Amino acid sequence: MIKRYTPEKIGKIWQENEKFRRFLKIEALLCEALEKQKKIPKGTSKKFSKVKISTSKIKDIEKKTRHDIVAFLKHISSQIGPAAQFLHRGLTSSDLLDTTLAWQIKDACKIILSDLDKLIAITKKKAIKYKDTICMARTHGMHAEIYSFGLKFLYLYNDLLEERQKLSDGLDYIVCGKISGAVGTFAYFGPSTEDYICKKIGINRAKVSTQIVSRERFAYFLFLLSLIGSTLERFATEIRHLHRTEVNEAKEPFYQGQKGSSAMPHKQNPIVSERICGLARLLRSNAFAASENINLWHERDISHSSVERVIIPDSTIIIDYMLQKFKEVISRINVNSKDMLRNIELNRGIVYSQKVLTELMKKGLSRMEAYDLVQKISLGVINNNSSFKEEVYNNKKIKNILAKKTLDKIFNPYNYLSNIDKIYKRFNLS
Repeated sequence: MIKRYTPEKIGKIWQENEKFRRFLKIEALLCEALEKQKKIPKGTSKKFSKVKISTSKIKDIEKKTRHDIVAFLKHISSQIGPAAQFLHRGLTSSDLLDTTLAWQIKDACKIILSDLDKLIAITKKKAIKYKDTICMARTHGMHAEIYSFGLKFLYLYNDLLEERQKLSDGLDYIVCGKISGAVGTFAYFGPSTEDYICKKIGINRAKVSTQIVSRERFAYFLFLLSLIGSTLERFATEIRHLHRTEVNEAKEPFYQGQKGSSAMPHKQNPIVSERICGLARLLRSNAFAASENINLWHERDISHSSVERVIIPDSTIIIDYMLQKFKEVISRINVNSKDMLRNIELNRGIVYSQKVLTELMKKGLSRMEAYDLVQKISLGVINNNSSFKEEVYNNKKIKNILAKKTLDKIFNPYNYLSNIDKIYKRFNLS
């Protein structure tokens, strides 16, 4: 991932020197396990502590070997002397690659889950703060009925909570290493060696593998990341709409010294929300590529390898960047409740139509009779630029059926929120 979108902490996990450091640790643990089994001399594993990894030297060697693992092994062999005869014994390249990848994913997910928790916490606060703030709900982009602005956040809060749980629970399946040799048969040592190494670095081991662990694991992982990204995108799209000049109900923060346009000094654009929408597309594309990696020849080919070197690090970096930026947007979002009220009035009261319809039905009108009556009034309001409330109050048929007290209650916008507390109690947020 380009530096512009790479948070420093998660970016370090995917640096080349960090990958080689983890390779070295796995090789050392292999020697530890073989020492305990009395298959190699004691003290062999201690030789690895003196190794100094030089990424540039490994890269130079790779120019000749055209094989990154062989280049790594040649580099460290020169530093451990005679102990090099025990290096990589019984292993294949993917023992290092897949086990390290699982280890890196585990550490990356610690950061992702931590930043997701921070976003969830601030979203919860906003849901509580704006519970009683009324706004216009929209379906098909059109005014629907009066809504709680806090419910927008509560909806996001719920989705993020559930997706966090899926990711956390899924790590047991996703984060699996393999130390089982060239085609997964443990031809040169038993499964206890694999158990020992994976336990030491804090990951699961695959119950069965070929030359690699199954790629379904990584496809599932990237799908989960793309799901979280799509949830962020959905709310970012909401902010982009509410940020529009003619809506002006909620806006991204705009900082002192910030510039919105190189040409138009007045511009305050929802650039972070737009960026999040764009990056969500990358996550979905990467998830698709990961699903393509599942189908490999026999016990393995390397058509997946070049893809994974890009999509897995990039996806973890992208989602963490999105979480950090979206937390900033949500925590400092500018909410304009006055324009929310103004926008409610734009429709001249027709959003109360279902309330009127329902009360007429309660008084004995058939649904279709009541619907036709209210629709006729509503269309007249739209076409004649009149007031729905006034038309309803002055309609003879309605006046004969509904008392003024009932009509006053119908046109109280806060009555739409009468059951909101019950929704919040489902989350213990009343």
